[in-house]
Amino acid sequence: MAFVSQEVEAGAGPWLVFGGPVSNWHAVRALRAEAARLKIPPERVLCTGDLAAYCGDPGRTVAEIRDWSCHVVAGNCERQLASGASDCGCGFETGTTCDALSGAWYAHAAAELDAEARAWMAGLPDEIVMGEAVAIHGGWTDISRFLWPITPEDAFAEELAERARLTCNPAPHMVLAGHCGLSFTRRIAGTTWVNAGTLGMPPHDGRPETCYVILDGGTVRHRRLDYDWRSAQARMRAVGLVQGYDTTLETGWWPSEDILPHALCRRS
Repeated sequence: MAFVSQEVEAGAGPWLVFGGPVSNWHAVRALRAEAARLKIPPERVLCTGDLAAYCGDPGRTVAEIRDWSCHVVAGNCERQLASGASDCGCGFETGTTCDALSGAWYAHAAAELDAEARAWMAGLPDEIVMGEAVAIHGGWTDISRFLWPITPEDAFAEELAERARLTCNPAPHMVLAGHCGLSFTRRIAGTTWVNAGTLGMPPHDGRPETCYVILDGGTVRHRRLDYDWRSAQARMRAVGLVQGYDTTLETGWWPSEDILPHALCRRS
């Protein structure tokens, strides 16, 4: 499959950037209201992919994002759902708890999304270029690559080198990424690497609020979103998604630390 890069106007004014909504329609609605309050129009709103995943409203979430008309980079979930694949392609190791739990939520998403929604997903770009910033889902070497706040710098450098190979362009001033679920900023040589976190799931820190980012000039502000997690949790339970992520919406702790580096685990 050919690599697709899409250019959009950077525009004047702040940008709102967020990672995976993961089928959490209530969080998307709350963030859309926040964007309106901040007077940030859809053309300056960006999602780094994984619209449909852990939570209970894949259909409504995808419809809400499309109605919002914000920019969206393809995540692994979009690629897998669009192609009719049998699993999420998240990069979970076989036999881990995360791998086992993914079967239920992926099946729910696949059952809810119609052919028209999947066709829209198939047309999403691999990266979006906005001025001196570039948005990607996980990485250029692997859409599902986990890059953490403590990942060695050479892993980020490897991704930037692969992007240069694919596009014949120099390293961007800023990368906007997602996938890993944690919100952070790293400086890699001359590039600022920003992960906006996951809009639909808290970042494993004991708080129910989820994450997003405001970019204003060269300033990166990591923010938390307070939303109606109780209704999102009730929706998950109503559709039978009770494998642990429903509790995460309340407690802020993931049901498993299988994918986390040891230093980021609760009992490290």
